[in-house]
Amino acid sequence: MTNLELTGAIKGLLDEYKKAISELIKSIESIDKNDLSRIVDENTSDLDCKSIERILSHVINSGYGYTIYIENSLGLNKIRPEKKLWNNANEYTAQLNLMFEYCENFFSSHPDITLEEHDNSKKIKVNWGQQYDVEQLMEHAIVHILRHRRQIENFIMQLK
Repeated sequence: MTNLELTGAIKGLLDEYKKAISELIKSIESIDKNDLSRIVDENTSDLDCKSIERILSHVINSGYGYTIYIENSLGLNKIRPEKKLWNNANEYTAQLNLMFEYCENFFSSHPDITLEEHDNSKKIKVNWGQQYDVEQLMEHAIVHILRHRRQIENFIMQLK
């Protein structure tokens, strides 16, 4: 089953996730390797937010993490891949697309997954302490991309 065969809320979530990722990819497509790795925010203590490459690595790792949280809530015992830095914007683009495909393949394999859960004991507890149902976690994943796209766009402006 492909995303084209999915309907309703899952298709809507995946379409918006893909749109957010596409917007992020568009914002990084012309970044050269030097700007990608240049420290832009020297004052932050968050290593994931010092440079564009660190932000992108965090976004990719988190994207896998959201899907893996959902998989593990179903008892699948998946492990999130390690964070990795890649060499250029094209490689980050490829990795962002692979991350999305991983998520899309999961939902294609589980088209009847329960999106909304009102029983807090059945919600997914994430490592930052929140509890989400599947729909809320995917909405968080979308906004996570949007926030970091904005951050990267601000970094690009500072690099000019």
